[in-house]
Amino acid sequence: MKTITRLDLTDARALIAGAAAHADSIGVPMCIAITDESGQLIAFERMEGGKVTSTTIAIDKAFTAAAAKKATHDYGSASQPGAPAYGINSSIGGRLMVVGGGLPVMHDGQVVGGIGVSSGTPAQDQEVAQAGIDAWTAGA
Repeated sequence: MKTITRLDLTDARALIAGAAAHADSIGVPMCIAITDESGQLIAFERMEGGKVTSTTIAIDKAFTAAAAKKATHDYGSASQPGAPAYGINSSIGGRLMVVGGGLPVMHDGQVVGGIGVSSGTPAQDQEVAQAGIDAWTAGA
């Protein structure tokens, strides 16, 4: 048997609160998704004004970050023509995201979940995701 450390709903709410607070501070309403370590959705929030089209993108960014154990922006350059992972974004039914805004959530050196943010620029999405992680870490 194996014991797995994973995020719970309280953790997910703290991550969303930290991300939403930062999104408010930069004036960009976001869609924010939190998954467990296997990429399964725990919680989601579309802030008032968050883009409807960003709902699925945020969820897939969180899925990618958790399940692949890698930030989505790291796949960006690796998935370009001629790069080692060219075309990877079309795998897994197109769910693998290669745009910034998805980060793995780490605890004691292990991926315990993912946060995915969408509605701003990739840099804003990544910044808001990191703010969610920072807020959660500060409260943990």
